[in-house]
Amino acid sequence: MFGFYRVAAAVPKVRVAKVDFNVEHIIDLWKIAADQNAAVVLFPELSVSGYSCGDLFYQQALHRAVAEGLQKLLTVSQSCRTAAIVGAPVWHRGRLYNCALVLQEGEILGVVPKIFVPEHKEYYEKRWFVSGAGMENETVVLLNKEVPFGTDLLFSYGDEMSFGVEVCEDLWTVVPPSSYQALAGATILFNLSASDEIVGKSEYRASLVGTQSARCMAGYVYASCGMGESTTDVVFGGDAMIAENGMMLERGERFLDESQVIFADIDVERLRNMRISEGSFADGEIRPYRRIALYDLPRTTQLNRYIDAHPFVPSKRSERSKRCREIFAIQAAALQKRLEHIGSKVCVLGISGGLDSTLALLATYRTFEIMRKDPKDIVCVTMPGFGTTERTLENAEKLCAGLGVTLKHIDIGEACMEHFKQIGHDPDEHDVVYENVQARERTQILMDLANELGGIVVGTGDLSESALGWSTYNGDHMSMYAINVGIPKTLIRYLVEWTAEVYPDISEVLYDILATPVSPELLPPKDEEISQKTEEVVGPYELHDFFLYHMIKSGARPKKILFMAHTAFKGKYDEETIKGWLKLFLRRFFSQQFKRSCLPDGPKVGTIALSPRGDWRMPSDAEVDAWLKDLEDIG
Repeated sequence: MFGFYRVAAAVPKVRVAKVDFNVEHIIDLWKIAADQNAAVVLFPELSVSGYSCGDLFYQQALHRAVAEGLQKLLTVSQSCRTAAIVGAPVWHRGRLYNCALVLQEGEILGVVPKIFVPEHKEYYEKRWFVSGAGMENETVVLLNKEVPFGTDLLFSYGDEMSFGVEVCEDLWTVVPPSSYQALAGATILFNLSASDEIVGKSEYRASLVGTQSARCMAGYVYASCGMGESTTDVVFGGDAMIAENGMMLERGERFLDESQVIFADIDVERLRNMRISEGSFADGEIRPYRRIALYDLPRTTQLNRYIDAHPFVPSKRSERSKRCREIFAIQAAALQKRLEHIGSKVCVLGISGGLDSTLALLATYRTFEIMRKDPKDIVCVTMPGFGTTERTLENAEKLCAGLGVTLKHIDIGEACMEHFKQIGHDPDEHDVVYENVQARERTQILMDLANELGGIVVGTGDLSESALGWSTYNGDHMSMYAINVGIPKTLIRYLVEWTAEVYPDISEVLYDILATPVSPELLPPKDEEISQKTEEVVGPYELHDFFLYHMIKSGARPKKILFMAHTAFKGKYDEETIKGWLKLFLRRFFSQQFKRSCLPDGPKVGTIALSPRGDWRMPSDAEVDAWLKDLEDIG
């Protein structure tokens, strides 16, 4: 389903060396995973025998019990499409290996030996096991059948998904085997582990899993043995984790006396796209691997994954504050560099009393604070036109007064009426000409005033407007430095809210600006109320920011974006409403590229940016048909 694969990390109850007990609990969790349509379920290291067997690994009785246990697993799984990865000791060429076995539909598809066998502190595995390093193109006979054996195995489901397996200590090394597995195409990495618990280790272990998933741009599934392994001097807690590209999707509870299994849906399609669009993944060394074909895997019909409705905005208040502080610092540093480079002392801004111009002014003000410059050299211009309301005009004036910047008031009505007369346009016809004449008049005033004062025009347009082309070409679309161009509308609201805490003296006016409907105010108001509300015309910005994020970040097809948006906004927008606004977004995104192709400079602040000189190079005349067709196609 749209490239999502459900995976499971299972921690069964275990008794050391009691194989039949262990196998029964593995089967129980395997069945649960199959019932939940998991494609793959992972079990801990040496989960069949138990990890803590010590010198019992020398005993043939144990190995006979392991063989019988494996046979039982194969027998009960003959009709099970969910693949399982279990741990067991395996003999090969007179040596004993600590191995991961991949099982599906009554077969052992492959066996992967552990490479890095620890021999330090409480770990002394080399007493029994040898390293699988260099084991390639080998087979092993298990249960009278020849099975692929080695560290050169990847398990693939057609071209859609493939996974690699490493064992415990392999993750803790300088270059984990999973790094090479990922470079060879594995999009999900599994780790069978037996990691004991000491103070602080849990956090470090989680950081390893998260970091490796991010470095490999992969899903990473981790399962460590539970409390039943605890013996002598060591305690095991049964840690289970599922991460994707640095984000922890799911984590189990440690120190449970019962079995547990956790699930998450990995977005393999997203990972594959990110590997070609971000970073230097494609330049990594590709080592040869044998690809073992998996049988048909279960596919999910309902998503078991949280989809953030506002992907640009951290959900936790503390994280939002941190993000806002970082963005504000980036904006200020960027503008400071530009002013110092060109030797300009003055910044000119058009102030409307709306969110975007407010943030642009606040970022400029912060820049002047850092540079110890006189805020009077920030020249703000209110330019009321035919749609300006008293509320927005008063808020603009209060904001400027509160910051102590220079404020100029220039009414554009007379100039626009003269222009209508010159081009023969009826001012009673409130069409695109009527609106754009005002936008371009304002830009002309700002540009000319900047020349007069030896300054630069600081633009106010944001990332969301750029994506939609919601600006007047060579009007508000243009400036000398676009300080907001990398910030989406949903995040701008939180930035302004955050600055109300930074500058409490102007918090009252900032909160009123936050409560004002988003509008270009180009059409006459009705009873002094804004009549032209942007989100009633182009749709909710929270939807458009969601569309933009997933289209650019992961190259998601429109049908998948629709599915995820319906999941994220369930209860707020129905599917047909989302679909309608998505169609509008796609049409505008394609048709308005010509505006983005000549955007002024502005700072990149996040992973999504649309600068034609950096992140987004799209032809201005590309056709949208394939994207619209995808929305209508079945399947």
